[in-house]
Amino acid sequence: MLAERRKLSAMRISSGALALALMICAGGASASQPAQDQSGQAALERGLVAYKAGSFGAALPALKAAAAEGSDTTRFFAEFYMARIHADSASPHIDHPKAFVLFRKLADENADIDPDDHQRAPFVAKALIALAGYVRHGLKDIDVPANPRRAASYLHHAAIFFGDKEAQFELAKLYLSGEGGGDDVRRGLHYLSALSEQSYPSAQALLAELFWKGRYVKSDERRALALITMAVEAAPPHDRIWIEETYHSIYCGATSGTRQEANGIMARWRRIFARPAAEPADRGGLGGRELQPERQCSNGEAVAIRRGGPVAGVVAARPAIPAQQGSEVVQGSILSLGYRAAGGPSPSTGATK
Repeated sequence: MLAERRKLSAMRISSGALALALMICAGGASASQPAQDQSGQAALERGLVAYKAGSFGAALPALKAAAAEGSDTTRFFAEFYMARIHADSASPHIDHPKAFVLFRKLADENADIDPDDHQRAPFVAKALIALAGYVRHGLKDIDVPANPRRAASYLHHAAIFFGDKEAQFELAKLYLSGEGGGDDVRRGLHYLSALSEQSYPSAQALLAELFWKGRYVKSDERRALALITMAVEAAPPHDRIWIEETYHSIYCGATSGTRQEANGIMARWRRIFARPAAEPADRGGLGGRELQPERQCSNGEAVAIRRGGPVAGVVAARPAIPAQQGSEVVQGSILSLGYRAAGGPSPSTGATK
């Protein structure tokens, strides 16, 4: 059971990144390589296969051997997945100080690589996101103080320089919490708006809650329902539970008129927004719809949820909705909630201290 949990955790953490690493690993070995490099490459491949299977106990020694024996590229990927294992709360090898040191090393050595051409770029972005999580709350074991502004700086680099959507979402939440620096609310709403246009389900769901509750934006139940409906249709497995809970709450609280108007808004947005990213196929052979309980409103009405795939993996916690500071409400449509609507520069040019 524990091994299965770790396997699901590995799938949740980096299914796409892991596939890329395996491809690089498989294509990197050649007869012309020195024997030591080939040995490191083979160790990396064993480690990644074990990691993907959730066998972290078998993955760690193979990854350590790869880091010691392989080329710089082999060492990079080995250290990245060692850090992932040590940072994973589902792993018996959890060791946050080791994870922090490894992530910081990877970020420091690769922070300025070409984000368009370099195969390491998406992994460096994930290292920066992990660093931001540690720095934001601090790490007492090695005397790392809490520093939300430094966390914002890490996220900003991952979000802007590397274009990582997860970093943009985490940065939005940090800005809305008031911990990221000046003009936070507008920056946070900009990222949620831009990500929603790119059909990033978690951002759509969080923005839907803000519209529903009238927090930081003028209350708009139609847009809230439209956003959460689009989010729930494309929700990834690890975020699906909290997104479905949000959908259930908003759908049941909406009137029939609001639902009809939301359908019209969605029809327009579907012509404008990017197509949602496709989820990986269900390799376990389990259909999702039959295994998921149907939801009902308090009056017994069934809640229709159009799901894009099965629930699987370790689920993410529902993002906390930050308490609104002051009385500022940012006006504008879903397509113009960012700095341009406020007459300011793009957040990508703003300094993050």
